[in-house]
Amino acid sequence: METNAETPQNQRPRGRPREFDTDAALERAIDVFSVRGYHGTSISDLSDAMRLTPGSIYKAFKDKRGILLAAFDRYRVLRNTKLMAAITPIPLGRDKIKAALQFYAEAAHGELGQRGCLVVATAAELAASDPVAAERVDVAHASNEAIMKNCILLGQSDGSVSTSVDAADAARALLCLLQGMRIVGKTGRSRPEMMAVTDVAMKLLG
Repeated sequence: METNAETPQNQRPRGRPREFDTDAALERAIDVFSVRGYHGTSISDLSDAMRLTPGSIYKAFKDKRGILLAAFDRYRVLRNTKLMAAITPIPLGRDKIKAALQFYAEAAHGELGQRGCLVVATAAELAASDPVAAERVDVAHASNEAIMKNCILLGQSDGSVSTSVDAADAARALLCLLQGMRIVGKTGRSRPEMMAVTDVAMKLLG
C-alpha cells in the first residue's frame, strides 16, 4: 500500500535558511558596540551596521542583548586567534610576553584604540547587572591571565624571566595592565606612548 509519508531525505527544511554571513554581520556589530557601548547602541544602529533588517536581526538573535553576546563570542575568537598567532612562533617566555604586550599596544592607539575593546566595554556596562555577560567577561579575563602566567612560567624554565617573580601575581598585574591599555587607548594616545608602556611593563619580570 502506498503512503504519502515523506522520508527524511525528501522532507523540506522548516523555515528559510539565513541569507547572510553571520560572522561578517557580527564583526560589524562588534565595531558598533565597541564605539558606542551597549546602552548607547540602538537596534537601528545595528541594523544599519550589520546590513540587516530589524526583522532579520530579531529572528536570528532575538534582541539586542543576544546580538551583544554573539558579538562578544566572535570578538573573543578573533582576538585570541590573532594573539596566539603573534606569540606562538616565539621560543622564549619573556619574548612571548613582550610580543603580547606589543599586540595590545598596537590595538590601543590611533583609530583602533579609540574604537575600544568589547571585553572592556561589556565589563564596564553589564558585568555588575547581567550574570551571563559577567561570566563571559570572567572567562575572557581568566583566559588572558592564564596565557600570561604560562608565558611567565616558560620564561622561568628557559631562564629569560627571574624565578623570584611570583607567576600568578605577575600574570594578574599584566592582565590589569593590558585591559588598562585598552581603556587609555580610547583617549587617542599615540603609538610611541603605548609602546613605552610595554617597555616599563617588562621590568615587572626582573
